[in-house]
Amino acid sequence: MATVERENIGLLNDKITIKVTKEDYFPTFEKKLKEYSKTVNMPGFRKGMVPAGMIKKMYGPSIYTDEILKTVEKQLHTYLDTEKPDIFAQPLALDADIRKLDLNNPAEYEFGFEIGLKPTFEIAPLNTANVTLNKVKVTDEMVEEEISRMQVKGGKMTEPETISNEEDVLNILFTEVDKDGNAVENGIQKENSVILKYFTPAVQEELKGKKKDDTIVLQLSKSFEADKLEVILQDLGYEKDDKEAAEKFFQLTIVKIGLVEKREMSEEFFNEIFPGAAITTEEELKNKLREEIEQYWAGQSHVQLQDQIYHYLLDETKIDFPAEFLKRWLQTGSEERKTAEQAEEEFPVFSSQLKWTLISDKIMKENNIEVSLEELKASMKAEVSRYFGNMSLGEDTSWLDSYVDRMMKDEKQLDATYRRLLTDKIFTHLQSQVNPVEKEVTPEELNAMQHHHH
Repeated sequence: MATVERENIGLLNDKITIKVTKEDYFPTFEKKLKEYSKTVNMPGFRKGMVPAGMIKKMYGPSIYTDEILKTVEKQLHTYLDTEKPDIFAQPLALDADIRKLDLNNPAEYEFGFEIGLKPTFEIAPLNTANVTLNKVKVTDEMVEEEISRMQVKGGKMTEPETISNEEDVLNILFTEVDKDGNAVENGIQKENSVILKYFTPAVQEELKGKKKDDTIVLQLSKSFEADKLEVILQDLGYEKDDKEAAEKFFQLTIVKIGLVEKREMSEEFFNEIFPGAAITTEEELKNKLREEIEQYWAGQSHVQLQDQIYHYLLDETKIDFPAEFLKRWLQTGSEERKTAEQAEEEFPVFSSQLKWTLISDKIMKENNIEVSLEELKASMKAEVSRYFGNMSLGEDTSWLDSYVDRMMKDEKQLDATYRRLLTDKIFTHLQSQVNPVEKEVTPEELNAMQHHHH
């Protein structure tokens, strides 16, 4: 009769030993052998007439080993189903010498398995978490800047005769020369487009009034501010911090002058930006844009707050892991086999992800957080509607339902949507548990804080 024993061998790490006797596996082995002899095809013998001794000699050892391993596996699964230990991943088989399995001498065999147990833990208290809601104040300048950007985007390109506006876009042929303006043999020659305001004020003045085909000679380092100089150097094929290249001289030949004429502030323009919003005045446009920009930055603030909550929970929730078991599991049990060195190197990231999985599972269980099929469907429908934007979808939207039904059959898409909604719900719940201090920051400061870990 098979027996199962369990003993502790380390932190959250147990060993399960399964012993099987001859009575557990030998009857099925003999039965399998008989079945085999009826079906096997062997040259010189009719089907089913191969001598039993021959079958046993040729196929016996592998059938014998198979049956013993199947019996052990069945015992293991029965034990796990009955006792329900809360374990990580799958049990790891401890090295067993299968060569000792001798069908001419059926005996009692024992096999060992290692299991890693999930820890019990308490989630760090959120009401005392030291977190900040970093808010961006939307200014008039931000709104004006957005309007100007849209006017440029919707404007039309003109080709003035002479350079006169700092917004002029110049197509320029850069030719490498010496300081006296003589072309350098095998020097660089490249066409590039540069906005006039990217040059230093002195060079801008020198360029104003120039026409197509006019030229000037300049030294790169003295003609562009530091950040713009880096870009120009890269455009010319140098490294951005190449000091030697920055000292070179170039002749600039004006190939073309372009200027975007900004769109006029008109109802037609307003309607292009916000179709169907019936905006008729510049004031209404500004208010609507301010609303949109505020919404965007409020969203970014919440993402950043969630990031702080995520790191707080990871750092402050104390969870023990059966580390050695998990490292062995990474080597042999995960999809790709890894060396001991790789497992050691990957373990910090792996354990951090595992920790977050345990924390989020506990939050979901304790707060009954789940995503229903209706919510999945509604989210996908909203996604499709957003994709079509402000286009009129017509009266009959029944096609939309069948389109969403098709999307629901795509497991990858379904899984991605499910995970996103679940994460949103978890973080909405977590946000309701913290008391953040509010702080005003600039857009640049908030952007620099973003991590997006979850």
